[in-house]
Amino acid sequence: MITIINIDPKNPQPIFEQVKEGLKNLIIRGVLEPDEKIPSVREMAQILAINPNTIQRAYRELEAEGYVYQVTGKGTFVAAVVIGKNPGKIEALLNEVLKLSRELVYLGISKEEIKSHLDKL
Repeated sequence: MITIINIDPKNPQPIFEQVKEGLKNLIIRGVLEPDEKIPSVREMAQILAINPNTIQRAYRELEAEGYVYQVTGKGTFVAAVVIGKNPGKIEALLNEVLKLSRELVYLGISKEEIKSHLDKL
């Protein structure tokens, strides 16, 4: 499952962000389920052939964003979704969707097309 994360050294996005976004994507899509243990920092570093400090930074940021939690001596686990847990982040993401939707309308995409893409969720 973790091999689904693609790290592109040519990508200008820092490696830790690629790891973070890859894991976040797996969590959001339900590939990694709540309370599922993810590989340790060392294991993930070996799987992806990346420095453990890079993995640690990605895990720290995922924990700060509420996507994972750590249990001392046991490892890192996928956090359960708590509805309304982070209203500030929800508002920011909704504003981003609105901003992108406005840009799409400006580029000639109809509201109906935008809605049909959202219905694919």
